[in-house]
Amino acid sequence: MEKDAVSLQDALEHGLTAEEFQKIQDILGRIPNSTELGIFSAMWSEHCSYKNSILKLKTLPTSSDKLLAKAGEENAGAMDIGDGLAVVFKIESHNHPTAVEPYQGAATGVGGIMRDIFTMGARPIVSLNSLRFGNPDEPRNKYLLSRAVKGIGDYGNSLGIAVSGGELFIDECFSKNPLVNAMTVGIVRHDQMASATTGGQIGNAVYIVGATTGRDGIHGASFASKDLSKESESKRSAVQVGDPFMEKLLMEASLEAIQKGLLIGIQDMGAAGISCATSEMSAKGKTGMKINLDLVPFRETGMNAYEAMLSESQERMLVVPKKGKEAELVSIFEKWNLNAVQIGEITNDGFIEILMGGIRKAHIPAECLVLGGGAPRYERETKRPSYLDEVKSWKPDSLPDVTSGKNATEVLIQILSSWNVCSRRPITEQYDSEVGLVKLIGPGLDGGLSSIPDTNKALATATDCNSRYTYLDPYKGAEFAVCESARNVYVTGARPLGVTNNLNFANPYIPENYYMFSECIRGMGDACRFLELPVTGGNVSFYNESPEGPIFPTPTIGMVGILQDKTKLLSNFPKEAGIELAILGNFRPSLGGSEYLKKVYGQVNGAIPELDIKEELALCNLILSLNEKGILKSARDLSLGGIAIALSKTVLFSRLGISADLSSLKQDRLDLTLFGETSTAVLVGFVSSEKEEIQKQTQASGLKFYSVGKTNESGVLEFQKEGIRLSFDQLNEPYENGLEAIFAL
Repeated sequence: MEKDAVSLQDALEHGLTAEEFQKIQDILGRIPNSTELGIFSAMWSEHCSYKNSILKLKTLPTSSDKLLAKAGEENAGAMDIGDGLAVVFKIESHNHPTAVEPYQGAATGVGGIMRDIFTMGARPIVSLNSLRFGNPDEPRNKYLLSRAVKGIGDYGNSLGIAVSGGELFIDECFSKNPLVNAMTVGIVRHDQMASATTGGQIGNAVYIVGATTGRDGIHGASFASKDLSKESESKRSAVQVGDPFMEKLLMEASLEAIQKGLLIGIQDMGAAGISCATSEMSAKGKTGMKINLDLVPFRETGMNAYEAMLSESQERMLVVPKKGKEAELVSIFEKWNLNAVQIGEITNDGFIEILMGGIRKAHIPAECLVLGGGAPRYERETKRPSYLDEVKSWKPDSLPDVTSGKNATEVLIQILSSWNVCSRRPITEQYDSEVGLVKLIGPGLDGGLSSIPDTNKALATATDCNSRYTYLDPYKGAEFAVCESARNVYVTGARPLGVTNNLNFANPYIPENYYMFSECIRGMGDACRFLELPVTGGNVSFYNESPEGPIFPTPTIGMVGILQDKTKLLSNFPKEAGIELAILGNFRPSLGGSEYLKKVYGQVNGAIPELDIKEELALCNLILSLNEKGILKSARDLSLGGIAIALSKTVLFSRLGISADLSSLKQDRLDLTLFGETSTAVLVGFVSSEKEEIQKQTQASGLKFYSVGKTNESGVLEFQKEGIRLSFDQLNEPYENGLEAIFAL
């Protein structure tokens, strides 16, 4: 692979354009050699440089008086939660690796996001995952889903981090190109936060710590910046191989070194490995770095400089210790049976200088390699897809209402058993949600809620995005994703605090795809601005498409909220008979983009539910106010599947019966009443004596109150006027069996 000089053809094969190759020559004042080309290829890939997205990302709101680390400043976002503590959180993707090797692809996605958190000095306390897969009736899709879930579970369980929630969405468009978005949330004291910098400390030593370096993961960053093709399945060398037990040791050693104040800076070696860590730390510290690759602990023989610089072997860090603390650093890592080897030093010339075998293999200005520095930035051509007008013109009247008579019961069972609605137990039971003893509300409900150790506070977490909605209306669909994620946080009793996002889209060079990306960014930004939620960082994943076509645009929203008093947590379901149920908000159901329309008619069509962002904020404040006063017994978001599914799940989780009266919700069509999906609606439970006060406060908030029924001890869900009567067992069997066959041994 080593060449003294490279050609334009070499650059094109590395995913660079002719213009970019010329820019490299202008920066260097010469033609790069093969190692330098490899470094530029990785660092200027979409995965590392965000070259086709950074200008759009800069339009997102990033300001808050609680921010301690803004988007792009560190490995993850950090926000003040009081008492000298910060919450550190981020979400990232491992889509392409999962499509090729699902177990390791998903597992190393979890490992990578964990390192982003603990490199900042934060101890991870919970993780989440947002998954998109194709129809699991197809053997390849079933294999991808089952192996990815096992990889996520095995890595996180071995590391000892609880899973607090997540989501699974299944649609044919994700066949061959699944999405695996992993989120981690950690806690750190303000005075123990670490930074990915050299600190400007000229002459300080540079150490590589953790695992050895091998050939796994080479070209991982550039692989994630290309379309998947038939040839992609042979790209297993671009998929990293993880060792969660090694990561556990690395986490403990790193946190010990940080807490003892030994470090100037620390950086994970994720995408682009040593290339990324050296350049990003140097650029941030406004220094250079001289590295001798002969000193790197290798696990394979004969590795050259190109391979060493691009290796994405897992469980490694680059650290800069304080002067005089080097021996103490080494002793800590040796105690944990990890490598800690000096491989270089900080220089004052701003260059990354790479030596091997006594020969200079690369000499590149650090600033020109990094996001926000000299890496290229583009804004691509946009073109509104023609199908958007076609789908919006669809009217529900074009299809018959199949819920008349006894059919309503059959349809309810059909939707309850669908892959997007049914129980996630076959997945969540593979994850340890009890480890660390932080769980207050675990996975499988709207949002997770976890105790913050040694405090009376709790963190709420959620990931959300309805990919059908963003396909049908990218702007409003992205707004909806932000609002739904916020709802799933505040129905736990917590106030939404900040957002991280994982933007999963197709090839940005296709104008229609870039239009969808741009509109989703616009919708997300407008929603976050109005709700006063800063975007603290995240990830962009382009090129998510297979030979069959692009995925639905999926701007996954990761949300974190804070509950100041965990004794005031709000249950997702009532726990006793005699509790009244009502919807607060504004019930404006739509069949457009609904699970009903897809499951019954096989269509993704129509206008998505109407959304008023002012009402969303009012509903958030109303729920939090009512809960603070101790008025509410339960709250859950009303979304996928409509009121019929929300009430069915209430019976299943509470094991109570419900006598439902939907008169206040009645629409022109029964299917619209039962299965229409809506924004700005929360199903709440309360004792009858509080009804008048709740109605009064709801009206004062400019929202509506809809009575929908009452719990009883029968264990039966009954819609008397609609002719539906189903026992717990009749609901439970289809709900629990929906995913069972996929994960059966």
